[in-house]
Amino acid sequence: MAATTSFPYSSAIFLSILIISGFMFPETVNSMGINYGQIANNLPSPDDVVPLVKAIGISKIKLYDADPKVLKAFANTGVQFIVGLPNEYLAKVQDPAQAQSWVKSNVQAHLPATNITCIFVGNEVLTFNDTSLSNNLLPAMQSVHTALVGLGLDKQVAVTTAHSLSILQTSYPPSAGAFRRDLTGCITPILNFHAKTGSPFLINAYPYFAYKSNPKQVQLEYVLFQPNSGSLDPATNLHYDNMLFAQIDAVYSALGSLGFKKLPVHISETGWPSKGDEDEVGATPENAKKYNGNLIKLICQKKGTPLRPGSDLNIYVFALFNENMKPGPSSERNFGLFKPDGSPAYSIGLSTGNISFGNSNSSSSSGSGSGSGQGQVNPISNGGSPSGSSGTPYLSISSAPATVREIPCDWLDCDDVAAGLVVDEKLIAKYLKLLKIRSQNLNGRWKREKINRGGCLGIRNEGNYYLFIIQCLNNNSSGLGVGG
Repeated sequence: MAATTSFPYSSAIFLSILIISGFMFPETVNSMGINYGQIANNLPSPDDVVPLVKAIGISKIKLYDADPKVLKAFANTGVQFIVGLPNEYLAKVQDPAQAQSWVKSNVQAHLPATNITCIFVGNEVLTFNDTSLSNNLLPAMQSVHTALVGLGLDKQVAVTTAHSLSILQTSYPPSAGAFRRDLTGCITPILNFHAKTGSPFLINAYPYFAYKSNPKQVQLEYVLFQPNSGSLDPATNLHYDNMLFAQIDAVYSALGSLGFKKLPVHISETGWPSKGDEDEVGATPENAKKYNGNLIKLICQKKGTPLRPGSDLNIYVFALFNENMKPGPSSERNFGLFKPDGSPAYSIGLSTGNISFGNSNSSSSSGSGSGSGQGQVNPISNGGSPSGSSGTPYLSISSAPATVREIPCDWLDCDDVAAGLVVDEKLIAKYLKLLKIRSQNLNGRWKREKINRGGCLGIRNEGNYYLFIIQCLNNNSSGLGVGG
């Protein structure tokens, strides 16, 4: 959207995303988390990001710091936050006074308006093989937790840390999952801390890196959740039709081997880059679309892994935006679902139409995640077709049946909608109020014309942004959505 549009960015971005190709995204991903990294100098302001996150239905965000601008922008939205205490603060917060000061300024100051539920202290600390960091990790976690206890916040805010999958010594078969022997002495006390405080074990798992490092042996279909022969764990007789689930169960097995079978595991990062250098095999928009699109489908099914079928998949996709200042290979700068202007990096049922956030000069020193050293799970095994696999090569969101949140007929004249008549401006304002968008933000005049797009009836304003009144032909129910 050009800067001269009559729509403020925050309203326009909300109005441009909800209904795409007959697919209601918020109904799909409301249990999915997203990593909001900010190593970039061209990202939209946090105030502009809020309606984007709400529009695509994200209910959980993980930050790599405790950026006050982000936390203030998301106040009173209900979105859950994991905030990060960066690695460089580990030594400092061992001082109880420093830990309490950090918690007061970065957590307590934003509660209860902003729903902060967890602090992760350090990111992939044990991967660096830096004893000055690893020796400070647990004391820092304990100190932050003690500060929360002192402030009466320990029941609502958990303390954890995020690990790379490379902390595993073995990951295949999943039942043989075990932590690196040189890290066992360091990890065990951390696991005791989790068990005592009830906090989750966070792991960053990227099947992409396993495929990138060995594309001749690792089946692409196996890492992209596509139909494949899969892998059979001989010890458990469990069948795996995707690498991510095998990686997760390898972590469960590693935890079990140390006596921590009941610890909850959350996937704090996973994703696929849409672009890479010439030697970065598999980093394409097509593969990113398949990985994240199929991952979303799995999350929606609310099924656990083969080893833990009843466990929730607490997954945070990496990442919300491409980050142009991240060091390393090109893939590191292209994990985002969105470009900085708000347009999709590739299509998985998300679209912002002609919307852009405008020119933004926001920047941040926030860190973001993994980049290498991910553990591998051998996908090669004899076996039949994976159970529950679909006949299509990947989730095609554009072909999904129209799904909308039902709106009672007394909110609109259903007969008028069915007849294809355009509703009046007062009714539009009523819908916008229901969507918590102030009607005075809409300065454009609505053209009284019928729009036929994908079998949906609607109206269009002069700025080419659409408010659709959707009639679901499959169940004769009506709903409201917006698109561009």
